[in-house]
Amino acid sequence: MDLSYTDEEKAFREEVRAFLAEKLPKEVSDKVRAGVSLGKEGHDDWHATLNEKGWLAFSWPREFGGAEWNAVQRHIFEEECALAYAPRIVPFGLSMLGPVLQKFGSKAQQDYFLPRILNGAHWWCQGYSEPGAGSDLASLKTRAVRDGDHYVVNGQKTWTTLGQYANWIFCLVRTDPEAKQQEGISFLLIDMETPGIEVRPIVLLDGTPEVNEVFFDNVRVPVENLVGEENKGWTYAKYLLTHERTNIAGVGFSQAGLDAVKRIARIESAGGRPLIENPHFAARLAQIEIDLMAMATTNMRIVSQASAGQAPGVESSMLKVKGTIIRQEINDLTRRAVGPYAMPFASEAIEGDNDPIGPDYAGPVAAQYFNNRKLSIFGGSNEIQRGIIAKVKMGG
Repeated sequence: MDLSYTDEEKAFREEVRAFLAEKLPKEVSDKVRAGVSLGKEGHDDWHATLNEKGWLAFSWPREFGGAEWNAVQRHIFEEECALAYAPRIVPFGLSMLGPVLQKFGSKAQQDYFLPRILNGAHWWCQGYSEPGAGSDLASLKTRAVRDGDHYVVNGQKTWTTLGQYANWIFCLVRTDPEAKQQEGISFLLIDMETPGIEVRPIVLLDGTPEVNEVFFDNVRVPVENLVGEENKGWTYAKYLLTHERTNIAGVGFSQAGLDAVKRIARIESAGGRPLIENPHFAARLAQIEIDLMAMATTNMRIVSQASAGQAPGVESSMLKVKGTIIRQEINDLTRRAVGPYAMPFASEAIEGDNDPIGPDYAGPVAAQYFNNRKLSIFGGSNEIQRGIIAKVKMGG
């Protein structure tokens, strides 16, 4: 398998770099680098810039307004965006719901919802997890009961990322409580402004309300907002999760983080010498870089397979586990490199309301360390992923 880039792919990388240099505002990349919240407006502005270029829905087919990039192009774009400290593309409408509607949605749903994902009229959030249904998602209890031309929804969702900004939510609901767990679930599209919906923020370790609880009290949802067939939602949920875990290894973010650690270690000192020359620190830094290089090679192998039309298998779980471990290691090493200046933490700094204590690069260190403890939990916890790997590879 040839893992080197072709001349065309190298040219595409240069095109992406030129676009980012021209269109990514410095004040935006500085905020991303410093860990300052962009808010809804900041994300909307970057989405609009990408949409104008035709690069927002880079994985969508052209018939739906996408760029229809192959897996290698997507990998290059995401890697360069991470290295340039561009805002992350909010995935819920583009990378999760969009592919589901394109494959399972009705023509009316495609015509109505897909353009609104692209133009920013709809900001989507994901209604999957519940207080008693996280890794065991199939045990969800939120009910949807048919009442004429509506479903009446009651229940609770949790860990709803950026739900405070969303005006629509796609939900898994139980429509047949008598069926086996996976067989009684349906996939509904719900307007967040419908009476009976309440959003309550959950403040995370880094002091931000990034996730939320969403409560449904007799919420009436039109039947035409059912995606596909009733009680077939588990099929659509699994399809969506394959897109949620795309590029979950976060190679580009790890590379950017590793570069930042090296810069800091050349500035900070230990024993009168630059920290990067400290044998213990340098050894740990080298181990992370070796692990990252190995993971990047594995990631490229999977990208190459995807470009050839092969679906990723258990390797996605392997990348998820290793990728999150590496990113958390980088966060911890950065915290140690900054030293005492990494200890103070003011959540106001994330909102850009006060200056960091110490050097500029100290500002986001504590927040990133705290926030990224979640990496080994979301998208399927690392414990669950290890179980999948054992079952597939060792017949457990």
